Parts: sequence; C-alpha cells; structure tokens
Amino acid sequence: MAISAKMRRFAENSSWIRKMFEEGGRLKKLHGEENVFDFSLGNPNVPPPDIVRQKLIELAGSEEPGAHGYMPNAGLPSTRAALSSYLCGEYCVSMAQDLIVATCGAAGGLNIIFKALLDAGDEVMCPAPYFVEYGFYADNHGGVLKPVPVLPDFTLDLDRMEREITEKTKVVLINSPNNPTGQVYSDQSLAALGRILDAKSRQFGHVIYLVSDEPYRKIVYDDCCVPCVFQYYPNSLITSSYSKDLSLPGERIGFVAVGPAAEDAEGIVEALAMANRILGFVNAPAMMQRLVVELQGMCVDIGIYKKKRDRLVSALSGFGYELTVPRGAFYLFPRTPIPDDVQFVRLLLDENILVVPGSGFGGPGHFRVAYCVDDRTIEGSLPGFERAFKRAKSM
Repeated sequence: MAISAKMRRFAENSSWIRKMFEEGGRLKKLHGEENVFDFSLGNPNVPPPDIVRQKLIELAGSEEPGAHGYMPNAGLPSTRAALSSYLCGEYCVSMAQDLIVATCGAAGGLNIIFKALLDAGDEVMCPAPYFVEYGFYADNHGGVLKPVPVLPDFTLDLDRMEREITEKTKVVLINSPNNPTGQVYSDQSLAALGRILDAKSRQFGHVIYLVSDEPYRKIVYDDCCVPCVFQYYPNSLITSSYSKDLSLPGERIGFVAVGPAAEDAEGIVEALAMANRILGFVNAPAMMQRLVVELQGMCVDIGIYKKKRDRLVSALSGFGYELTVPRGAFYLFPRTPIPDDVQFVRLLLDENILVVPGSGFGGPGHFRVAYCVDDRTIEGSLPGFERAFKRAKSM
C-alpha cells in the first residue's frame, strides 16, 4: 500500500469530531436535515461583523501594485505594526512588531512554533481534555504529546503538572478558553505555573517554553477576563487567530507573538519565519493580512453565544446532567450519565443528536456539545437529550 504506516494509523484513529460530522451527513440524508441536531463541529455560526464584508469589497477593488505578491515570511510590515499596536494594550506589555509573525491561523501558528522549538523526542505537555489535533501537530515535528489530567472543574492540576515535568519537557501547551471544556485559567494558576516552569527550567538546565493557544480569547462570558501569560512567565509564546472572534475560520489568518522578555526572542522569531517558509505556508494570506489591519479589537456579538450557552446549561441541568458552566468558547462538556461516553453518544445518535465523546479529547466520561448552532437545533434537540438521559439511567 502506498500510504505510509503512520498515516494509516492516524486515519484509523482519526478525530471523533470528523467521524461525527460525517455521521451527521448520513443521518441528514436519511431523516432530513431539519430532524438532525448536529453539535459536532466547532464551526462559528454567528456572522462576521458587517465591516468585514465592506473591507473585503474595498480590498478586492484595490489596484495597489504587488498586492498579491510574495512578502516577508513573517508577514506584511503594516500587519505586524497593527498587531503590535493592538497587542500592547491587550496584553499590557511592550509588544514590538518584530516579535510578531503572521500565520495561517492558530493551527499554522502551533506548527511553526513546534518546528522552531522541538527536537526529536521532546515532550509537549498539555492539560487534558485537549484539542485533539495537538498530538498530530507535535508529531509533525518530532515531538511527543504528554497529556496531564485537570481537576474535576477543568482547572489546572498544578501539583500533577509539576510532578510530570521531566528533562524531556520542552513545551507546556495551554488553551484558554479551553476547547472542549470552556474553562479559563486564572491569574493565580498561571502565576503558579510560571513559577513551576522557572524552577524546572533551572533544574534541567534548559528553557521550558509556555505556549498559549488563544483563538477563543475574546469569546468569554460573565465579565470573565483571559490573563496574559507574558505577565507570569517570560519564556512564553501566544498564538491566536481570527477564526472564532471574527467568524473567519476558512480564511486561515492568525499570528504568533513571542514574549518580549523571552530568551533569544529574536532568534525564535527568525526560526518561526523560516518555519513558515519551509513548511509550505510561505506566508499568511495577503488579503487577509490587509483585512485584519483595520479590524483589531473587533469581535462578533458574544451575547448570541451566551444566550445559547445559558439555554443549554439550564435545560441539561434540569434533565439531570452534571456540568461545569463554561466561562468561554462555545462548548459544553457535561459528564455522561453512564461511565462509557462512547456508548452514551450512541444513545444520543438514536435521537439524531450528534455530539463528540469526551474520549476523543482525552476526557472520558464526558461529551462535547458545540453550541455554535442555530436556535432551532438547540430547541429541537432538548427532548432527545432528556430521553437519552433517562434511558441511560435505566440501563
């Protein structure tokens, strides 16, 4: 067979998210789209702000010479300058444009970070549950993902993380607000994590980098704020995108920001820019770079997602589901009423409800509900959620 053994293995163990999404397509053909309630994919359904369309029309009509040509691998100077100006306020640090690299989304950002930092066999520690693609991204660059379970409320288990860090640990990767739990890590936990990483870096004689994956940074509720890791640990990098806060996931535009106090920050940026080139990204999309120059700080209407969250939290809690109310992102991660989360997800499939088992995120005994869907889907699903819960409890 022509396909590599590794890719065959990856395909066999492919993402539960995609499996459920594909199952949704089958069920919709069988029962009609209006009778299937698909919560499988975190695809934003709130439209981008009106100004996005206006600016795209302006950019498409521009006759600026070289507008679609090559550029520095780190991105257009104007884009990096706009990001620098905005992030100085957002992160409350002095953020020079030379410390910013425009990327093909946050996924592209993580890949160039791992390419720049990892040697073969280096470990990337992350709290679990975690976004399923992290393991693939680490493997792309010779790394090994090392998940560490969180506490029952999905906050960081700092004692366990401290015990699990070894001389092989090169990166600690966090995602806040978190996919799939919606948890936001507090100032206190990040300050404590920073102290742990500083001590462990000195113990093992090499820098352990803290990488914060933040595509949901602006999607937070109830006056929650997402702390900036730069304030708590100098050897940090942040990657983010405009996929969620501007509802532009298909446009693949994001950035990496290197902590201004990081050791050899200039060398890291050079490595990131080279990784952009040699991984085939070359540079972030030119038109999207120009678009986001004028959209810094803007966001979709978060109130729409909050109403969806509140409706589902109220309904599912009323049916008897145990859950932690998410502080950000657009996911619920309830506990399954039976230990086998895959079996329970099959019970929901019988109700034409598509969710993702927590096992797919390293969080068995839970399931993920992506509530970035229309209100009809939410309301139509509720009787099925109740029936599945009662059926599971009677087993």
